[in-house]
Amino acid sequence: MHYTVIGQFLFLLVVANGAPIIARDLLRAHWHCPIDGGRTWYDGRPLLGPAKTVRGLLAAGIATGCAAPLVGRPFLLGVLLGLCSMGGDLLASFMKRRLGITSSASALGLDQSLEALGPALVLRTSFAFQTVDIVIVVLAFFVLEIGLSRVLYRLHIRDRPV
Repeated sequence: MHYTVIGQFLFLLVVANGAPIIARDLLRAHWHCPIDGGRTWYDGRPLLGPAKTVRGLLAAGIATGCAAPLVGRPFLLGVLLGLCSMGGDLLASFMKRRLGITSSASALGLDQSLEALGPALVLRTSFAFQTVDIVIVVLAFFVLEIGLSRVLYRLHIRDRPV
């Protein structure tokens, strides 16, 4: 296993998932457009919910792209990783709405796993990941996300911990 590459990947995942929170605080109402446009699914529930915004998606892609060269990875690879992570987050939100879980409510495991699994699968060749590496990334991100969420909550950066 190559722990340096796994560490690079985890660092970029943390950037991707932290960028929307920082952008929310910095930009306030700017680009606070829900990705789903407020649409509902056939079940009458929101498609994704109001917390999934264009601002967050752009922030994740741009911030992760800018962070990628810091760990020796190309800008565009970072952008792709950030967008894939947010794609996993959007899929988790879609699934949570179908299960009747409200926007921004926690679904332990679902919230953390797809944000890491999606980009790890899409970029497995770029990071030379084997199956065991992907499992390590998902499990490590799960632990990191829970720990960081609680720290950010105590610092009043997050509205609620995971």
